[in-house]
Amino acid sequence: MSTLLPIAGTTVTALDAGWRMAVAEAGAFGRPSDLDGSLVWHQAKVPGTAADALADAGLFDPARPEPLHGKDIWYRTTIRPQRPGPHRLRFEGLATIAEAWLGGSPILASSSMFEASEVDIDLAGEAELTICLRALQPHLAKRGPRARWRTQLTPEQGLRLTRTTMLGHMPGWCPSIHAVGPFRPILLVRPGSLAAEDLRIDARLTEEGHGELAVSLKLAGIVPHLAISCGGETSAMREMPDGRYEARLTLENVKPWWPHTHGTPHLHEVVLEAGDERLSLGRTGFRRIEIDKGEDGKGFALRVNGTRIFCRGAVWTNADLLRLPGDAASYRPLLELARDANMNMLRVGGTMVYETAEFFRLCDEFGILVWHDFQFANFDYPVSDPEFAATVEREAQDFLHVTQGSPSFAVACGGSEIEQQAAMMGVSREKWQGPLTQEILPAACARLRPDIAYVANSPTGGAMPFSPNEGVTHYFGVSAYRMPLEDARRAEVKFAAECLAFANLPEAATVERHFPPGPGHSPEWKALIPRDRNTGWDFEDVRDHYVEALYGVKPLDLRYGDPESYLDFGRAVVAEVMEAVFAEWRRAGSRTAGGLIWNFRDLFPSAGWGVVDATGAPKSALFALKRAFRPVALALTDEGTNGLYAQLANDTADTLSFRLEISCLNGGAVPVASGALDLEIAGRSSRAVPVTEVLGAFFDATYAFRFGPPAHDVTHARLIDAASGIVLAEAFHFPRGRGAAMHAARLDVRCETGAGGNAVVVLATDRLAQSVHIRADGYLPDDNWFHLAPGSERRVTLRRLPGTDHAVSGEIGHLGSKERFSYSAG
Repeated sequence: MSTLLPIAGTTVTALDAGWRMAVAEAGAFGRPSDLDGSLVWHQAKVPGTAADALADAGLFDPARPEPLHGKDIWYRTTIRPQRPGPHRLRFEGLATIAEAWLGGSPILASSSMFEASEVDIDLAGEAELTICLRALQPHLAKRGPRARWRTQLTPEQGLRLTRTTMLGHMPGWCPSIHAVGPFRPILLVRPGSLAAEDLRIDARLTEEGHGELAVSLKLAGIVPHLAISCGGETSAMREMPDGRYEARLTLENVKPWWPHTHGTPHLHEVVLEAGDERLSLGRTGFRRIEIDKGEDGKGFALRVNGTRIFCRGAVWTNADLLRLPGDAASYRPLLELARDANMNMLRVGGTMVYETAEFFRLCDEFGILVWHDFQFANFDYPVSDPEFAATVEREAQDFLHVTQGSPSFAVACGGSEIEQQAAMMGVSREKWQGPLTQEILPAACARLRPDIAYVANSPTGGAMPFSPNEGVTHYFGVSAYRMPLEDARRAEVKFAAECLAFANLPEAATVERHFPPGPGHSPEWKALIPRDRNTGWDFEDVRDHYVEALYGVKPLDLRYGDPESYLDFGRAVVAEVMEAVFAEWRRAGSRTAGGLIWNFRDLFPSAGWGVVDATGAPKSALFALKRAFRPVALALTDEGTNGLYAQLANDTADTLSFRLEISCLNGGAVPVASGALDLEIAGRSSRAVPVTEVLGAFFDATYAFRFGPPAHDVTHARLIDAASGIVLAEAFHFPRGRGAAMHAARLDVRCETGAGGNAVVVLATDRLAQSVHIRADGYLPDDNWFHLAPGSERRVTLRRLPGTDHAVSGEIGHLGSKERFSYSAG
């Protein structure tokens, strides 16, 4: 099902004004005529949720949510058509058990949050539209076909029978903010003389570099001359045997769409010509998506336009758990953060909601690949029930229609952790998979998005579905399972669709705003730390483990006696771990082809899994990932008695020339060995360079041979663009550990006024300063939580954020010193 295209006089009006909402006891009122004066009505936004409307009225606290799935939620508004006559009402998404009436007459009954509904109506004038979202709780108590396993993700096993989001139903993951309401638009469509719908756009890039475009749609009414134009080419549409109209175009040597890390995400407008009318069908891009499993069939890599792409990014979390928005204004600032952090892929997991056309349009524009799970996770779903299977098919069709023509959509996945949950519960291998992910969903993709890759489940492959050395995995060896950093290589990860979960600490401004007593002194702090259900540990414990492992300090002692340092070490360690793991995965010769962090954004203020906090501010982890994900990247890897290697990656299409400089420093200040090497790196390739080749002679940079006491405590590498002299990347290695290289460095700081209200902080140091962190309330640094080496200045741009009306000022600190260095503009 797809919305009518606005041609030949067809008008589409969003019913987004004049809505009121009321909460009633479950089953208290059967129909609108039963409603009485006992209900209290509140203004409500549509699209929106009941929780959001109640929060606006001061009756709902997202930090202490009261369950809504045991209530009936009523919405009503008045429709005022421009002209009387036949219309169509389209409900893009109602959460979840919904009934609707027009003027008191029933017009709709819906039981899926993920299925759009359309109703033909005849309007003589104004009419009242009433919607009731029935209490979900009774439906969750229903019993269906016997499940072969029970998930540990949620105690509400009835969710397997009801097509609704798992958000709000996963203890330890997110608060119990239940999705109730018309969370997607409600549209009033007045058909014109020509009804056009069921639009399909298939855009592909051939191996010869040509763009092939196929556009088809259904038409009803008087059909004028129809044609499709794109990229300067036009083709008439012709009627096909099935009654659809189709046009095919070939654009020779078209500019292809690339992930932004590897090229330009070129987009081309598609225009429908209907008689004298021209209607934009949106923009599309030409690219080719393939899965490469390697010669042994055990790998997993994504090829775009024939090029193997190292996919890096995060698992996407909704822009706002309270509102569940789907508009571009809500998405844009978050997706800009992802793009600017050099992420080239976001995955929408099976525990969320289907994302909207606006989400995909922005990812198209920004060059961000999308891996999108169908909204199935962990459960044994009853697809043997014909009615349930039909609901799944309609749901899949609705979602795939939304994505028509989107080049960013790269991978559709049957769901999240279904195979894993079955395997972990001891279910035999032949029962891990079934018709849902092996037949119904891939068939829908083949029909409606044949240009994308399909993966049955995440994770999948290997001796166990979650085995990291084959197929797609969810890798938490480093992080949740407290493995040493070396496990990132030992595990032989092929593609991590989830990885590296920590309780990532927000920056100071967010902590101070939401937890004034501070961590360890606020009773709410620990309660909001994410944890897996029924475990005796949480992800703050995991983070603390790595603080001790990497720095040799006792987190519990810091938390008791020096809470500020406790926070600083916690922020620093997740940044260090993430950079180290991706250095392993991106090194030359690695078979790892991707890693997506669990996850992108916190759903509420806390030290959550997100690398962006609930206010939209980056955390230390995001800055680390920005460095690790650079298209032109540098890292240092310890190869034991093979020595230290500089790992260089060039994702751009061009061969680039660099100067690689290496300095081994004693006391973080005195060079005991140094050298430089001029080199070239071919486009879209990686290269490993032995540090001894740069130094020109043997030097035990990894301290593997132990010939006497170590001569240095840090190795610093810089990659400098040969043409401009600009430092493109830096990397550090600590042969005796980070704790042994902790110095009370003195920072020289000055602040310069930049363009557009921005500022620039200029830093220099007398010796290595680890994890330098800049506080700049109201401004966003372009880098933070980075190491600063002596010998040169570092310039950090501070971008003024919207709404900031004060000049920049703040403090700068680093690990190893309690001293803070103040700065201000002017």
